[in-house]
Amino acid sequence: MPRMTKPPKKKKRLKKVIEKGKCRFTKARVEAIDYKDVATLQKMVSAQGKLYGRKRTGTMSHFQRELKLAVKRARFLALLPYVAR
Repeated sequence: MPRMTKPPKKKKRLKKVIEKGKCRFTKARVEAIDYKDVATLQKMVSAQGKLYGRKRTGTMSHFQRELKLAVKRARFLALLPYVAR
């Protein structure tokens, strides 16, 4: 009689729940993201210098696009590093 084996169990992944209205720029009623506000930009950039995604930060797509441009401008003017050492 052949031996019956159980199928391998799937690992459960933890889903991050994004709260509605979590966008920090919407809460603060920001009209435009300023490239000179380095403190805010550093919160949205990883230690390696990469921009965090929308799923992780909860930023709306409109502000994510503005954030991308602000980070690029801040890097060009040496307010933010391109790559952290």
